[in-house]
Amino acid sequence: MSSRIRVVVAKPGLDGHDRGAKVVARALRDAGMEVVYTGLHQTPEQIVEAAIQEDADAVGLSVLSGAHMTLFRRVLELLAERDARDIVVFGGGIIPNGDIPELEKLGVAKIFTPGATTQAIVEWVRENVAQPVS
Repeated sequence: MSSRIRVVVAKPGLDGHDRGAKVVARALRDAGMEVVYTGLHQTPEQIVEAAIQEDADAVGLSVLSGAHMTLFRRVLELLAERDARDIVVFGGGIIPNGDIPELEKLGVAKIFTPGATTQAIVEWVRENVAQPVS
């Protein structure tokens, strides 16, 4: 059994810009985590299915399209329906500061806004996502 943190990085919705998601995925991988990048245009259902199939400890969503409230909410709902509330959901992208408290109330553990460093993201994941027991 692996003792590394497993993270699914996903691009939900219609946004076609994934450079940031790929940079974060690579930083997490380079920091020793197991990372699955699901690719562009994923539905919340596809993301949750991947997280469960991959036995993920966390899901990182990258949203630039403005649909962050709907997409994060739906991913959290689906995780709850699948009895997978233990999977930590975090994300980033173009998300107005005023929306962050509402996302946190929904259950999003952390939102990284533009300018966040990959080092800060890696450190946050290490500190806030439970290490699996081997």
